[in-house]
Amino acid sequence: QVEVVESGGGLVQAGDSLTLSCVVSGRTFSTGVMGWFRQAPGKEREFVAAISWSVGDTYYADSVKGRFTISRDNAGRTVYLQMNSPKPEDTSIYYCAARDSYYRSRSSSYYTQQASYSYWGQGTQVTVSS
Repeated sequence: QVEVVESGGGLVQAGDSLTLSCVVSGRTFSTGVMGWFRQAPGKEREFVAAISWSVGDTYYADSVKGRFTISRDNAGRTVYLQMNSPKPEDTSIYYCAARDSYYRSRSSSYYTQQASYSYWGQGTQVTVSS
């Protein structure tokens, strides 16, 4: 049984940094993709970033590009989201998600869609104070 567990959330001041972790157990996703999504109160869940395990291709939402960095370990178990210079509008529950396969030939927008991911964590709250 696959389990996806996020950690590292908390309260952070605007301009500081915070790193979220996501651990996948039950199997490895060495040929798939891991993504981060977030949902603020009263808003739809939105894409943040994604990374392919095998080649390390990365995708970012425009709102976080240049501030957040997604990375993964070589064992195919842990994905990180480093949040630099967070803003109050980054306050959300952050969810980690996994999918089994990755195709470079697919449009990048495919990996920004929630429906493209099969496994989800419970989320970790990030609150950015001004």
